[in-house]
Order: sequence, then C-alpha cells, then structure tokens
Amino acid sequence: MQNWYQQLIKPTWSPPAWIFGPVWTILYIIIATTFGYVAWLFIKGKIPFIVLLPFVLNLIFNFAFTPLQFALKNNVLAAIDIVLVLITIIWLMFAIYPYAKFVVYANIPYLIWVAFATVLQLRITWLNF
Repeated sequence: MQNWYQQLIKPTWSPPAWIFGPVWTILYIIIATTFGYVAWLFIKGKIPFIVLLPFVLNLIFNFAFTPLQFALKNNVLAAIDIVLVLITIIWLMFAIYPYAKFVVYANIPYLIWVAFATVLQLRITWLNF
C-alpha cells in the first residue's frame, strides 16, 4: 500500500512522508474538539441541522480519503474527495461563524493544511495520470 504511493511521481515541494502523521494527529485533536462541540450545540437545539450538515459531510469525506488513495489506489477519486473536504471546511466555517466563532478560528490550521494537501493531491494526480 505505502510502496505504491512511494512509487508515484511527486512534485519537488512534496513534504516528507513522516510529516503527515504528526500534522494529522494535531488536526484530528482540533477536529474532535470543535466538531464535538458543534454536535453538542445541535443536540442542545442551539443550532439547526443545516449548520451541522457540513461538519458531518466533512467527516465522511475526510475518512474516505485514505481508502480511496491507498486501498483503491485511485488518485482521481482521492483528488475529487479532497476537493470535497476543502469545500466542506469552507462551508462549515461560514455555517458555524454566527454561533461559535472560536470553532472557525480553531479550524484555520485544518483549512490551511487541506488547501495545501488539495494542491498536492491534484498535482500528484496530474503527474501520474
């Protein structure tokens, strides 16, 4: 699985493989905390479902990336998926802003990393098409 990814052509600015684990560990702590808070707001009836929806979709798309990229070895599906992850991050930030601004600010690192990862994935997909 990893061997396949290592064989792909990557841009020179691609970060080393070891960086992904620590970055995603930090991001998943942010995601678990802030998304959990948003779920709590929904359960308490303080936000409507339409505000919760981009958070739910983001989790689905986020968790789908690894199987698409590494199990199916499908760069195109992974590229489509990561674009959806990025879109839902932007959507969820706009949706929650009126209710919990700190959730938006806390997820800025997530937005920045996924924006970078999206460009990287699109470039890898293009280089290996």
